[in-house]
Amino acid sequence: MTDVQPKKELTIVILGEPASKANSRRIVNIKGRMVPIKSQKALDYVGSFKAQARAQVRQMIDGDLRVEMMIHYASRRPDLDESVILDAMQGIVYENDRQVRQRMTYWGLDKDMPRAVIRVTQCDLSDVPAYLSTTSGDIA
Repeated sequence: MTDVQPKKELTIVILGEPASKANSRRIVNIKGRMVPIKSQKALDYVGSFKAQARAQVRQMIDGDLRVEMMIHYASRRPDLDESVILDAMQGIVYENDRQVRQRMTYWGLDKDMPRAVIRVTQCDLSDVPAYLSTTSGDIA
């Protein structure tokens, strides 16, 4: 009889509205070179995110991972963009965001309490919906 190890998983809730990575850059002059860096809003969010995540996460998850999240924004204006969150989880939830092999992100609206609800689980790379796992022979 084989021992099947349960998949590791965790769920965290992070308060605050993430800055879109695409829209959260500013250009600064560093030693005569114009360099894009994170905006103050993005830097503040990442700092807050890391503090909140460290308080909730006891142990990093290893292996191939699935990340599911619902990002509740304070207004309808922001684009759905989870990239700042994936970056901020590095070194706290997982070692590197290259471990994320599957992800599903949902957009939500909550004017009073913007937040991200994030679930991270170990995944099986073969667990792909049939309608997405076409072979090259199936593509016309």
